[in-house]
Amino acid sequence: MRFATAGGADVLLDLPEAIAVREGDAYELEDGGLIRVRAVAEPLLEVTAAGDAMARIAWHIGNRHLPAQFLPGRVRILEDHVIAEMLVGLGAQVTTLTAAFDPEPGAYHHG
Repeated sequence: MRFATAGGADVLLDLPEAIAVREGDAYELEDGGLIRVRAVAEPLLEVTAAGDAMARIAWHIGNRHLPAQFLPGRVRILEDHVIAEMLVGLGAQVTTLTAAFDPEPGAYHHG
């Protein structure tokens, strides 16, 4: 894969196999320099709920195998108006935002 860094350098990334890369990871260059990975902001839904409703809402998100980022008191998922309506119907407060998305890797992710 070819990409440009924020500083404008042209980089060719040629890995023997696909790997998961997260915000803050870095690639080491042949000369010892590093290229830090930055997540791109994207449209998200931030979901909150009062009391025990959050556990039920998290179950519904997981039951649909939606990538989810868990933060204190809230969950972020990719923007989806159908899912947003369902969550509101379950008692959630849903806010749209644009931010970097760093979902949990999942139970079967191994590096």
